[in-house]
Amino acid sequence: MEKYQDESLSFEERAKDLVSKMTLEEKVYQTLHGAPEIERLGVKSYNYWNEALHGVARAGVATVFPQAIGLAGTFDEDFIEEVADCISTEGRAKYNIQQKYGDTDIYKGLTFWSPNVNIFRDPRWGRGHETFGEDPYLTSRLGVRFVNGIQGHDKKYLKAAACAKHFAVHSGPEDERHSFNAISTKQDMRETYLPAFKACVKEADVEVVMGAYNRTNDEPCCGSKTLLSDILRGEWGFKGHVTSDCWAIKDFHEFHMVTNTPEESVALAMNNGCDLNCGNINGKLLKAVEQGLITEETITKSVERLFVTRMKLGMFDSKDKVSFNDIPYEVVDCKEHQELNLLAAKKSICLLKNDNILPLDISKIKTIGVVGPNANNRRSLVGNYEGTASEYITILEGIKEYVGDDVRVMYSEGCHICRDRISGLAYDNDRTAEAKAVAEVSDVIIACFGLDPSLEGEEGDQGNEFASGDKPNIDFPGIQADVLKALYESGKPVILVNLSGSALSFAWAEKHLPAIIQGWYPGAQGGRAMAQILFGKANPEGKLPVTFYKTSEELPDFKDYSMKGRTYRYMENEALYPFGYGKSYTDYELSDVSADNTDITPDGNITITAALSNTGDYDGAETVQVYVKCMKDDAPNYQLKGLKKLSLKSGEKATVNITLTPDSFALYNEDGVKILNSGAYKVYVGTSLPDARSIELTGKKPVCINMTYSGPDTEISE
Repeated sequence: MEKYQDESLSFEERAKDLVSKMTLEEKVYQTLHGAPEIERLGVKSYNYWNEALHGVARAGVATVFPQAIGLAGTFDEDFIEEVADCISTEGRAKYNIQQKYGDTDIYKGLTFWSPNVNIFRDPRWGRGHETFGEDPYLTSRLGVRFVNGIQGHDKKYLKAAACAKHFAVHSGPEDERHSFNAISTKQDMRETYLPAFKACVKEADVEVVMGAYNRTNDEPCCGSKTLLSDILRGEWGFKGHVTSDCWAIKDFHEFHMVTNTPEESVALAMNNGCDLNCGNINGKLLKAVEQGLITEETITKSVERLFVTRMKLGMFDSKDKVSFNDIPYEVVDCKEHQELNLLAAKKSICLLKNDNILPLDISKIKTIGVVGPNANNRRSLVGNYEGTASEYITILEGIKEYVGDDVRVMYSEGCHICRDRISGLAYDNDRTAEAKAVAEVSDVIIACFGLDPSLEGEEGDQGNEFASGDKPNIDFPGIQADVLKALYESGKPVILVNLSGSALSFAWAEKHLPAIIQGWYPGAQGGRAMAQILFGKANPEGKLPVTFYKTSEELPDFKDYSMKGRTYRYMENEALYPFGYGKSYTDYELSDVSADNTDITPDGNITITAALSNTGDYDGAETVQVYVKCMKDDAPNYQLKGLKKLSLKSGEKATVNITLTPDSFALYNEDGVKILNSGAYKVYVGTSLPDARSIELTGKKPVCINMTYSGPDTEISE
């Protein structure tokens, strides 16, 4: 038995032995995402490229959960891990059967390139719906729990390998991502762009990190000494492997112009710690060695890291030693997973306005009009990086199923999602008359508007109409706004159901319509969930993981990566719907709020205690949110530093404890050093932001606890 086959040894020892038996050429080709077989060593071919953003993607049938931004709207750490655990269970089940039948193609491995923990700093970014929103704390907490769910808690083996991407400072513009240079201050880097990656590495032991396409502060991310060597491996002690984004390394010489040849590019990437090339350019490493640009020792180190990951996944051990090998194919998209998916959709939906029209009383309705380009649009259910569901329930289908034969459901597409007509040879507004006709005969209108992945997504995605996936503004595209106004002018009550992966401007709707629901891309069961929300079988509990602004004009320059004026933490204007906001059909009362200490210290924790009561008529769930505001002039507005989701039956009361550490109060200075500043702090405990707009919308004012740090400005160790 060879040393690398000895299961009693550490994975690191075994990988070192295995790689030592490879030729340079064999090692080089193991650094491609499609790694070839080495028959003489018993190394099977393996494709590292797989996706699991909100379900196992691009490899046939799987449970298709709400898009990541919708999952973020649950504000529920425990639930996020439950969803991710389900995803990795299906990933293992599919892998097991694919291995049985010799299928080692792309999207068939156990290295899932998820989650996307980039910060959704600007609503125009097309890929923002892949993220957990705009806040680094929320993104960190959900990212950690997603990684935990994907990787599992086995003491020896990974259930699957998660990947934190795209490292770092990456959020558009999509059409320039191969050449763009994101300029960020050290303060913004540490305060906003890096915390979620750090948490995934240091708290969740994420196995893989993916570099971004762009440059950050002049260095291409997939070859950045600062990001990959100094911070990721040096400061944070990352032990896993780093992969490039797909074909990103060739951008070094083709678009970033920081190298002159492919050989220089592959050497720059690997010398700084990028182990795997998604693409095929790493074959140039052979010439790079000849040219003295990289040593074989460096290549060996990268290949060893790659094989440690594969060994952690149990690929070189006896099948009976790895319990995950027993997960049967029957679990894929099974009834229990579909029920979890339905629950996820219900938990993610955000109720933004309700003038006592919701939930609808089915006994008082004879005809419902369901109108809009997203009423019967499967694409608006699933977002991007999606799998194939065995069943899709659109909003129209969900409503029809729910009301059965008791209520007539009338439907009109109303308009194209972004063009001025649906039929190519027709005049513009070719469905407006039909939409008006439906409104005329309906008692209530469910107006289903918004976006779908043809309008917001990744550069290169098929069908992107605008700016390579980015949005030019936050208005409804095409003639949607005109059709919505026509429905309103019918005099019938109009409930706006918006499906999108990002914030749109609802300024007109807020003034004129009685109810607004943000449904995100709610997954394959989304229509069923939405119907249950509309008719009161389910109680909305989602919170906004992003700010909804009033106008496009108030947004900073899209290409400016400064956080000034961005997100709830730094914006100066009043939001239309603030981060952390979301209504319910029941009412909650927060009481008995206290802190076990109001004196902040550099080495002690503070526990916040609060009681939450469901004082309304519906069972539901609410999120207790804790925000910290340093009273320095140049400090952020306030920052989320604690949250806890509680499910409460009508009349039920529960107590929650939330711990604030010294880290919760510290801020980064201009040099990127974390400092606990001497002076006053305010801690807000509530169910929303402490800003005036949230208080106006909810009628509730978070409890404010004054705290003080009396010592000198103190650096908080990382």
